[in-house]
Amino acid sequence: MPSILRKLIGLVVFLLLWEAASRSGLVQATYVPPPSVVLVKFAGLFGNPQFLTDVVSTLLSWVIALGLATLIGVPLGLLLGGVRLLRTVSSTIVEFLRPLPSVALIPLVISVLGSGAQTKIALATFAALWPVLFNTIYALHEVDPQLVDTARSFRVSRLRRLTGVTLPSIAPFVLTGVRFSASVALIVLVSTEFLTGGTIGLGQFVYTWGSSAGRMDMVLAGTVFAGLFGYLVNIGFVAAQRRWLVWAPAGGAM
Repeated sequence: MPSILRKLIGLVVFLLLWEAASRSGLVQATYVPPPSVVLVKFAGLFGNPQFLTDVVSTLLSWVIALGLATLIGVPLGLLLGGVRLLRTVSSTIVEFLRPLPSVALIPLVISVLGSGAQTKIALATFAALWPVLFNTIYALHEVDPQLVDTARSFRVSRLRRLTGVTLPSIAPFVLTGVRFSASVALIVLVSTEFLTGGTIGLGQFVYTWGSSAGRMDMVLAGTVFAGLFGYLVNIGFVAAQRRWLVWAPAGGAM
């Protein structure tokens, strides 16, 4: 049976069970409306100007946060992974910052940056930085030493070794880190929009319909959009890795 067919069967079974649970009263339809209702509301969202504005705000912030996390994480990972002294000196502060939940930093970031889009972008960048950083550090230890030794024996310059040996070798791991960071950034963005009480964003859309209107069908419709977007982004990264990094399978350190 093709893989895509198995996935579709699993999805259909899940939706049927959800529909049956809501329609039978096993769960209250007020709080968990059936998927037949949610999917209709989901389709109608694309004709809602406010929803489209919220989505554009969230996705633009997501692109910026993921780009910043990559631009910071890859060079920093190369430094920490390539210079043992620097890695040792910074290990304590890195291990201290890594487990900090981004949403717990909301009051601090608001006091420093204000309550605009810069707050959610900063928090999403902070959260998305770590998968990229640690995958880059890990990847440097996986570079084939024979390739490095061969390049050195032919007196290849450091810059040429970096671009011709190191970067192609670590690229699959880095792309995997970016793929994980993409999901993390989206989660933190929506959570921050939900918690900070802003006026725009997918998180605010969910908060408004859930708290003031009590419309769980609209809440779940917005949630479906976030989940579908994250799923498509993940598929896109896997496809890009298979297409462009033909010397390595899709996957990586994480």
